[in-house]
Parts: sequence; C-alpha cells; structure tokens
Amino acid sequence: MSVRINDTAPDFTAESTAGTIRFHDWLGDSYGIIFSHPRDFTPVCTTEFGAVAQLSGEFAKRNTKVIGVSVDSVEEHQKWKRDIEAFAGSPADFPIIDDTSLTVAKAYDMLPADYYLPTEGRTPANTATVRTVYIVGPDKKVRLTMSYPMSVGRNFAEILRALDAVQATDGVPVATPANWVPGQDVIVALSLNDAQAKEKFGEIDIKLPYLRFAKPQN
Repeated sequence: MSVRINDTAPDFTAESTAGTIRFHDWLGDSYGIIFSHPRDFTPVCTTEFGAVAQLSGEFAKRNTKVIGVSVDSVEEHQKWKRDIEAFAGSPADFPIIDDTSLTVAKAYDMLPADYYLPTEGRTPANTATVRTVYIVGPDKKVRLTMSYPMSVGRNFAEILRALDAVQATDGVPVATPANWVPGQDVIVALSLNDAQAKEKFGEIDIKLPYLRFAKPQN
C-alpha cells in the first residue's frame, strides 16, 4: 500500500540516536520531515545529512522537526554522526532512526517495486529506493512526497522551499505558482469568485479568468 498525499502518516515506534521515538507523539504540534537513506557511511547520504545539520536553524524557525531514517543500527548511526559533523561543520542533532528491520521503510513504501532483501550482507543497492522525503503536517497528514535515485543528491534548498509553500497554503484558499519563493504573490483558489477574492486579499491581479494573483497574507 503506497503512502499518498493526505494519508495519515504511518505511526511507528523505533529506536533512534535520540532514544525511543513514537513518531506521532514526537511530532506533537509541529510539522515534520522524514528523510531516508539506503545505508550509513555512504557518500551521497553523508553530504545530505550534512546539509540537514547546516539547516537546523531554518527548520526550527518553521516549527518543523526533522528525522532521518537509515537501515543500520543506532550504534552505527552514532559513529556515522561523527563523519557527518566533520564534513558539515555542524552538529547532526536530529534523531536518526534504527531501521534495520525495515519497518519504517516498508510502512512508508520506500522500497523498489521488486526487491530482494538478504538478511546478511545487505548493500545500499538492496535498499536503493530508500531515498525519500515526506513532509507531514501537525495533523499527521502527509503533505508532500519526493523520491530520488541513489545517484542524485537531494536539493535541500528546494525541500525548504517546498516546506514554505506547504505552510503558506495550509488551510488558506491559495496555491503557489511555479518557482515560487516566500514573499512572492500567490494564486487565488478557484473556490473564490473575484468579489470574494478581493474581500479576502484586497487587490488581485487577474492574468486569466482562472489565474489570479494576490499578495501573500502574513
């Protein structure tokens, strides 16, 4: 069963570098980002965890908790964190889940369509598609998903931008246009007619009958 946008994010209990995590309880009233990796001590993953460490203040400003998933043990994660911190120059102070059982990977449908997972000698290739991103809202609903192949490092500036867009449109009758960044105009939802849109947003810029822009509301 795939995990789709607007599904309730699967809850789980797992050991992590921050102790036992009960995901929904840990998330609380925050947004959450789950980002997963095939294995510890792999090159692309090390750069990605380093990027998250460097952005910890940005996520905190957005009331967002980040949690990493890797299919190795907490003991291995603790050793790997030293490499991540040495590379990034920032502490990797977010939890990293022990998913040796692949419980989280399977619950979130992170594995390839056809996979064989040996119990011994598992390599990154065996868990190649465990390279996904989920943004989860405070209501525990999945807001956004992304999946990447092993060879392509994620752009965490885009993940941060996507988080901003999710938060800007959450519960508000607007959408964001292509390449939107915070501060730019947003698109008025078609659920509002022109009069309703002007009442809510003030002046609107009507490009097409179905494409109307407004200043974002803070």
